[in-house]
Amino acid sequence: MITNLFTDAEYFPGMTVRKKSAGGSFTRARRNASAARGAPVRSKNEVRSKPGTPERTTGQGRAFSNRNELIAQTDRPVSGKRPVKEGVRIQKALADAGVGARRDCEQMILKGRILLNGSNVIELPCFIDPARDVITLDGVPLDLSATQIRKQSGSGTGNFVYVLINKPKGMITTARDPEGRATVLQMVPHSISARERLFPVGRLDADSTGLLLLTNDGDLAYQLTHPKFGVIKEYTVTTTGLASDEQLSKLRNGLYLLTPDKSGQARSRRTRLEDVRVLKRFVDRSRGDRTQLSIQLREGQNREIRRMLARVGLKVRDLERVAIGPLRAAGLKPGQTKLLGKRDVDRLRSAVLSAGHPEK
Repeated sequence: MITNLFTDAEYFPGMTVRKKSAGGSFTRARRNASAARGAPVRSKNEVRSKPGTPERTTGQGRAFSNRNELIAQTDRPVSGKRPVKEGVRIQKALADAGVGARRDCEQMILKGRILLNGSNVIELPCFIDPARDVITLDGVPLDLSATQIRKQSGSGTGNFVYVLINKPKGMITTARDPEGRATVLQMVPHSISARERLFPVGRLDADSTGLLLLTNDGDLAYQLTHPKFGVIKEYTVTTTGLASDEQLSKLRNGLYLLTPDKSGQARSRRTRLEDVRVLKRFVDRSRGDRTQLSIQLREGQNREIRRMLARVGLKVRDLERVAIGPLRAAGLKPGQTKLLGKRDVDRLRSAVLSAGHPEK
């Protein structure tokens, strides 16, 4: 046959014919021959070490010449966890000192306003020693050691101050305003503001009115504002037009809003009102139809109620916060303040505990 002409060496005297081994492959034959000589055989996918590369060792001291053997070692220690650091979280120490609520302090850190020993804090969590580390806010040194000593000694409980205010329209919810506008701290009596550094818990925009808590208790402020505790805030909202059942249903089911995250990038996030119901509908040809709603929510984003109502076609005319957990206005008129006693503070703490551990 023609095929035999090309496979039989006798027709090609100058040709050397390589025959397969009994194993059926040239590669296997080469390995067998190398094994017989005692020479190491490298597999196809094995990576050779470059000349001059030092041998790597594991914790047991065994040497490896290439990464294949090193990866195959299963008893080497593997740990991706960061070591636990000692100290106090920097945002908690700042909140305890009355700089602001803990979440507000995080924003100050991310904006570069807080310096730790002269350098920006580039990563959270960050733990500090209030007695040794130097913390500055906008270049002004802060004394955090006195607050920590007071808390550790147990004498700080009675020094916390809780002031409930009924914010009128036009006031800014901040400790100070660069534009010189009136802030909610100006409503605090001078006898208190002169000796205690208070900050607002949560936010009410300038056009909104109602209850706002001012305190220097960083732990309680954190619990009242953090979503995982879910303390309910109640609002009375007046909108233009007559709200329909379809619009209310969309609000109850939840909507997606673009909200900036800690890095400043806008993220789509689903929000939902805890409860929304109609208090009264007004049909007024001269002033225009309007609806008065009662709204409850647990987590408040920036202007969340106004943005959600706008998504369903309802424009807010008036927005008033009428309750923070169990606290209500109780005859507190706009512009008035009330120093909370132990009973009111205990009611707030009970609301935090019940919201953080809801019944199933």
